[in-house]
Amino acid sequence: MDYQTSLDYLFGLQLFGVKLGLENMQTLKVRLPRLREPLPCVHVAGTNGKGSVSVMLAEMLKHSGLRVGLYTSPHLHCFTERIRVDGVPISRSEAASLAETVRAAAGATPVTFFEATTAMALLAFKEHQVDIAVFETGLGGRLDATNIVEPQLCLITPVSLDHCEYLGSRLAQIASEKAGIIKAGIPVVVGKQDPEAVAVILAVAADLGAEVQLAGRDFSWQGDHENLTFLSGQDQLHGLSCELGGVHQLDNLAQAVAGAMQLRKQGVAITDQAIRTACESVSWPGRLEWQGNPRRVLLDVSHNLAGITCLADYLAAQEVSGIHLVVGMSGQRNPVEALMPLVKFTAAVYAVPVSCGQTVPPAKIVAWAVAQGVAVQEYASAVEGFSAALANAGSRAAVVVCGSLYLVAELRHEFKEGGAAVAQCAADHP
Repeated sequence: MDYQTSLDYLFGLQLFGVKLGLENMQTLKVRLPRLREPLPCVHVAGTNGKGSVSVMLAEMLKHSGLRVGLYTSPHLHCFTERIRVDGVPISRSEAASLAETVRAAAGATPVTFFEATTAMALLAFKEHQVDIAVFETGLGGRLDATNIVEPQLCLITPVSLDHCEYLGSRLAQIASEKAGIIKAGIPVVVGKQDPEAVAVILAVAADLGAEVQLAGRDFSWQGDHENLTFLSGQDQLHGLSCELGGVHQLDNLAQAVAGAMQLRKQGVAITDQAIRTACESVSWPGRLEWQGNPRRVLLDVSHNLAGITCLADYLAAQEVSGIHLVVGMSGQRNPVEALMPLVKFTAAVYAVPVSCGQTVPPAKIVAWAVAQGVAVQEYASAVEGFSAALANAGSRAAVVVCGSLYLVAELRHEFKEGGAAVAQCAADHP
């Protein structure tokens, strides 16, 4: 297969939808001997922040001189972003070759898109002979395709309500699914959590004899983005900085550092300087990312109440108000539940569809805005709504784009320097 044919194959697997369970992965493991070879790895689950924590930890490992694999999802622009070695996406030709290997092994087995890409990542990391890999779960944890890995460390980032149609309508149910990545005797680093989620995670860890490092109890941070101190018992690490905006990213950074410290206890050679360098250099596009000079457009992939609350907190801290909000939502998310934190910051709403996958009807966003007394207009496309927002905002007000990663991906190239290169990858979404 060439690259485009491989994408057609992989995206065609979305016809099988979301399938929670490990049966297909076990089948692939039997048919692909390399998947049975040991792979030192870290497993990261959670609702919000798991991508940020994963990329931060991978950077710390890379700057320590290790060869590091990183598997995250979904991708922002190019499919190959999902599978990285030392921070660099695999090549398109390698992605095509891996897809062909998985397709041949799958045969008549109805593997899903995520199962196939997870198998591709495992194969890639074996072929590149990485020293350690960081795997971010897709959906849930217990029955997530990534849960066939045998990690030496687990991390669980903040758990909140999302994907309730698959994981349950109560926080405790969702926390139980996320805690399903915890393995017997394997340490777990737990990020800042609601007490209900903490109780579930701690109970699962206790049953499995897994040592827990819990945010706020066993580790914390002090300072700000420019001068941060990590604290864990008597241990302190001073002089950290964080390039990613928002207080929540300081929570994520502290969890990643706590993970690095746990790996260090296991003999992984992670230096203090590597941690500092990683914190200064880490990049995670589409997360509170400003575009334009002066700053004019704020892009954020937040799409649930917890994430949008972080966006609102950031706007408050930056004293940004009167925003022109371009919003489109994916799946079965409810605008009434997710968007309320933004009301007091918003001058006008531009309700748009999401061009990839299932979109929430813009009319539902319109109804929410009308109920809140906020000016709103519905548009037939994201670009049309974005253009209107830019025109109406002028040079003084900020345009904020949120609600779906796919929406951010579609609009990001509008203010991205070298936008043609980004736009070239736009076809990497079905």
